[in-house]
Amino acid sequence: MSQTVAVLDIGKTNVKLALFDHGRLLWEKSAPNSIRPGPPYPHEDVESAWRFFLDALREAARAHRISAIVPTAHGAAGALIGEDDLAAPVMDYEFADVDAIEPDYAALRPPFSETLSPKLPAGLNLGRQLAYQKWRCPELFANAKHFVGYPQYWSWRLSGVAVSEVTTIGAHTDLWAPRQGQVSSLVKALGVGHLLQPMRRAFDPLGPIKPDIAAACGLAPDTPVFCGIHDSNASLLPYLVSRQAPFTVLSTGTWVILMSVGLSLDQLDPRDDTLANVDALGRPIACGRFMGGREYAMIAGSGGNADLGAIERVIASGAMALPCFCGQGGPYATTEGVVRGEVAARDRAALATLYCALVSDLMLTRMGATIGDLIVEGTFARNLPFCMALGALRPAQRVFAAKDAAGTARGAAMLAQWPPSYRIAEPGPVDSISIAGLDSYHKAWTATVDGIAR
Repeated sequence: MSQTVAVLDIGKTNVKLALFDHGRLLWEKSAPNSIRPGPPYPHEDVESAWRFFLDALREAARAHRISAIVPTAHGAAGALIGEDDLAAPVMDYEFADVDAIEPDYAALRPPFSETLSPKLPAGLNLGRQLAYQKWRCPELFANAKHFVGYPQYWSWRLSGVAVSEVTTIGAHTDLWAPRQGQVSSLVKALGVGHLLQPMRRAFDPLGPIKPDIAAACGLAPDTPVFCGIHDSNASLLPYLVSRQAPFTVLSTGTWVILMSVGLSLDQLDPRDDTLANVDALGRPIACGRFMGGREYAMIAGSGGNADLGAIERVIASGAMALPCFCGQGGPYATTEGVVRGEVAARDRAALATLYCALVSDLMLTRMGATIGDLIVEGTFARNLPFCMALGALRPAQRVFAAKDAAGTARGAAMLAQWPPSYRIAEPGPVDSISIAGLDSYHKAWTATVDGIAR
């Protein structure tokens, strides 16, 4: 039976509405996401995103009968909700002045052994955002009735039902204890327990869409709105139901999130930006992360697309990109990225490709993810030289590439029919190749990086 699921996909860079029927992409539309400068702090432009979604839903509903709506959104964002609107703007996690409260916040934050959530810069720990809002914006905070993760803000706005959900609250927030499957000691220490809503599963329907939204968009009044999910965990869903552990999914976009299913949590180290996220079923997953998409763009500039010939030219030149180029994410977030050696403009994309493959390899090794398939989904799945370089760096593991860049939205769509009864599209295997000079280059790059103080 046909069921058309509309996914609201709120990324850091873009917002998108995508329609799926049994995993098949039917329709999509996207627009840039934007940040407003404040006051009281830089924040997500939720009203522009909302207008985009209403217009897109209206347009999509003219061509398709939408049966369900599922939101997915990037991590490190949450919403303080008042009686019927935001009590405070949704903070941009790159707001650096959040660090001003660190001495006071450090006294409250639980140890890594409890939360498996590393200390991250700016607002990347959602608990620090909450502390900032409570301490620096007390008038706004006092009006809050609920606090929800960003995906659940959108499900609340569509349905009027406010809930908590584990993939979002368990995404390096400091608010969750993944081994115990409960909120962390920070919730009591910060005095925010009254704001947290009952836990619902990502695949739970919360209720029908609000009548006025249904009428404005031409949707059936009984269209269900589902709880929703953290975007990296949405990317993981198709593989949770189609593969046996161990395996690792590299969810790529602005961030590269390495999610190793079946891997012990024992080698996680906060200095490496390795941590535990939580999957849709509440199970902790060993993860690593770096801002690979943004770093790629900063290194590549306008250098065009990489190819294997360009990668071998960069290797032969000895030129190296060394972390970190964006000031956040990965083991070397506090060091300043640098390119050593000369690289022609046409080969900058090859240098960026090599860099992202090398950092991915480094993080997989430090996590202990030495066995099982590697599945690349998202932006880098379309970068075949990246996939091939990763495979050449890790010859004991097979590399697969998802066939399109809609993995996050497609995974989220599965929540409306969980567990899915339809066949999951398999990623394609990437040919194993030998890249001239890569072994020596890898050793030299690793030795140089190992010498960087963290």
